[in-house]
Amino acid sequence: MRTHLVEVSVASHQGRARGLPSSFLLAGLATFSLGCATGLPESEKVLTGTTAGPLAAANGMTANGLATNGLATNGLATNGLATNGLATNGLTSASFSTWFNSNPAGYSDMVMKYVVACAYGEGQSLSYSNGVTTFIWYGRLGLAPGWASGNPATESEQQLISACLAVHVNKFGAHVDISVRGQNALSNSIPVTTTESSTFSEREAAFFGNLFTGEGIYACNDRGSLTPSESSLRACGLSSQYTGTSIECPPIQHTGQCSTLCTFDKLKGYYTSCTLNRKSFLALTTRLKPSDIYKCGDGTCQLSESCDSTKTQTGTAYNNCNADCGVCGL
Repeated sequence: MRTHLVEVSVASHQGRARGLPSSFLLAGLATFSLGCATGLPESEKVLTGTTAGPLAAANGMTANGLATNGLATNGLATNGLATNGLATNGLTSASFSTWFNSNPAGYSDMVMKYVVACAYGEGQSLSYSNGVTTFIWYGRLGLAPGWASGNPATESEQQLISACLAVHVNKFGAHVDISVRGQNALSNSIPVTTTESSTFSEREAAFFGNLFTGEGIYACNDRGSLTPSESSLRACGLSSQYTGTSIECPPIQHTGQCSTLCTFDKLKGYYTSCTLNRKSFLALTTRLKPSDIYKCGDGTCQLSESCDSTKTQTGTAYNNCNADCGVCGL
């Protein structure tokens, strides 16, 4: 078995985190259904086992469950991706061409890399030429085999691709390795190695929803909310926020604890589905390394932490961390 590792890229500004625009995540799924792909830029590489390769760029998109999140929040849009299959016949449609060429430079390519990586299996690829440049996107997780072969996406495939894109979103654009657990539309589990299971032991979240149908995209906490002193570069999943539209990564909606909404398969070790407002969605579950949960006072000013702006200058919260990041303005 191989592992699906995803890495998220992070941008730093004097120890203070800066998020990417929400519009980036949303613009990738609107009218043409697509899947995740490998061959991501250096800032969005996915690791296969211990070797980084051209497919090493999207959370949960390698042969195993290890992936790297790095999709900006505005990449969750469904514009141009919902009506056709992902195969070449879908990419030749006028609607896809219009969507691909109407976005800012690099945006469509980024979204398609994640989409193909999610939908296609490892060893598969999809190419597209806009008349100027030929793009090649590589498969990883194989979540939507029917859609990848050119058929319209089934509801199961829509839900899994939506969850997969949400899994890969990272507020900071940082590279963070995570383990993605779940199954594809044919109920085949993503392989998880023993090493992956032991290394990525920190419960994080489950993601579910349907961006294709406008039913929204959701995340639930699988380990409890972060304390005021804790933070993570995976702010879109594990969060101090309990419910409501994510203050870190809109349009993701936080729905509280996974245990209250989702069905957990103890044998397989992941949530198979989550139900919200009487609607059931297939889900993907994520795991982190314990070391990727940061705490104010550990001696390092992390990207997810910021300097102390309190009047007393005794802040101990992640966003007012005197011990690690000092006092603002000094």
